[in-house]
Amino acid sequence: MTTSIEQNEELQAALEHLYSEVASKDLQPLWTQVRELMTRYPKPAAIPWLWQWKTLLALAERAGELVSVERGGERRVLALSNPGLNGLPFATSTLWAGIQYLNPGEVAPAHRHSPGAIRFVLQGEGMWTTVNGDACDMQRGDLVLTPGGTWHDHTNPGSEPVIWFDGLDLPTIQALDAVFFETFPDLNQQPNPLHNLSELTFGGRGTLPVEVATSTTHSPLLVYRWEDTDTALSALLKVQGTPIASLKFVNPATGQSVMPTFGCEIHRIIKGGHTRPGRKVGSSVFVIFQGSGYSVINEQKFDWSAGDMFVTPSWATYEHVAFEQSDLFTITDRPLLETLGLFRQEEEQEPQPIKSQFQAK
Repeated sequence: MTTSIEQNEELQAALEHLYSEVASKDLQPLWTQVRELMTRYPKPAAIPWLWQWKTLLALAERAGELVSVERGGERRVLALSNPGLNGLPFATSTLWAGIQYLNPGEVAPAHRHSPGAIRFVLQGEGMWTTVNGDACDMQRGDLVLTPGGTWHDHTNPGSEPVIWFDGLDLPTIQALDAVFFETFPDLNQQPNPLHNLSELTFGGRGTLPVEVATSTTHSPLLVYRWEDTDTALSALLKVQGTPIASLKFVNPATGQSVMPTFGCEIHRIIKGGHTRPGRKVGSSVFVIFQGSGYSVINEQKFDWSAGDMFVTPSWATYEHVAFEQSDLFTITDRPLLETLGLFRQEEEQEPQPIKSQFQAK
C-alpha cells in the first residue's frame, strides 16, 4: 500500500521532471510566476532621482575642453543614468535624457535616427539646429524638435558655449527593435538661407496655411519660442487662479503631442505654490528652467534649483513646492500610453501637509 508521503515524493519527482523538460524546450510554466508578471500596480525599475545643475555644468565644461565633436562620436552629451536601471544610459525605462554642450565655432555632424528627439535650451544663444535643411535658431527657453528620421546637425557660430537639454524616446524604440542610425553624406547640411521656415509657415497663433499638407505623425512646427511659452503660462495662471499652470506643446495642425511616442510640457508654480499630490502611469523627466523649491516623490524629498533635473517613475506619488515662481520643463511618455489606452492618473483634491522633516528651514 502506497503512503501519502510516497505519493507526495512521486508527485514532486514528476513535477521536477516536467519542469526540467519544459526548460529544455525553451518554455516556462506561467503558473509559477503569474504574480510576478501581473502585478497589482506598476513596479518600475527606475527610481526617483535628481541630478544637480552644478555637477552637470562642471562635467560638461570639462568635456568641452577634452572631448572633440567629430564624425564617430557625433555629439558631446552627458546622459542621465537612473541608478535603478543597472547601468543603462536611460533616465527611465522609456525616456532618454541628457545635456549637450557645444563650444563656440563648433558644428556637430549631421545624422538621422529613428528615435525622435527634442532640444530645450538652458544656456547661451546665437546657434541653430538644422532639421531637414531648415535652420532653427535657438535661444534660452526655446524648444526645438528633431523628429525621428529627420536629418539634423547643430551649429554654434557665436562667442559662447551653448548648453541644452536633450530628450529622446530611445529606450522605447530600442525595446521595439526599431533603432536605425545613418550619417549624412557630407559632414553637415547646407541649410536654406532663410532660417526658421517651419516657424514662418506654422507659427501663426490660431492659424494654418490653407494649402500646406499637415498629415505628419509629428508636429510640422519645429521650434517653439520661450517668449510665446512665457506669455501663455502667465495668461493661464491669471485665468485659472491656481498655484500651478501646465501647458503641453502640441502639433498646431492636430492638437496632438509634438511627437507620437513622447510629449513635452511646461509647468509654472507661483511663489509659495504647493501642487496637489498625485500619481500617474508613465514616467517623466523634469528640468528646472528657473526658480527653486522641492518635490516629494514616494515620500523622498528632493530640493531643486535652476538647471537641476529629476525623474518621477511610473505610478510614483509626487508633489511640488516652489519657494519662488518656478518653471519646470518636462518630457513624458504620456502620449504613447494614451494612444495605447493605458494611461491613468489619480490626484488628491487638496495638497496634504508636508511632513515636518520636509519643511524648509
